[in-house]
Amino acid sequence: MNERKRLGLSQPAMYRIEVEGRLREDWSAPIEGLAVTVSSGSNGPGVTTLTGTLADQAALHGLLAYIRDLGVPLLSVQCIDRPEATGSARR
Repeated sequence: MNERKRLGLSQPAMYRIEVEGRLREDWSAPIEGLAVTVSSGSNGPGVTTLTGTLADQAALHGLLAYIRDLGVPLLSVQCIDRPEATGSARR
């Protein structure tokens, strides 16, 4: 049985964050270690997707605050992987 542990505030987890538009290349320092993909929209500005593991909930909130301060519309935040019952994080 693949039992998962409840995500805690101080545990690492993998996230997928989508924002509207194409982010500038020079803002990447706060997202070091995250994969960045951009899909161009046929009728709009497209979507930038950030995917990767963040150290804890504080890191997630810090990244979301940075995105907010950029004035970029946040489309979605999804936890796509979290530590298993053993406490180890899957990569």
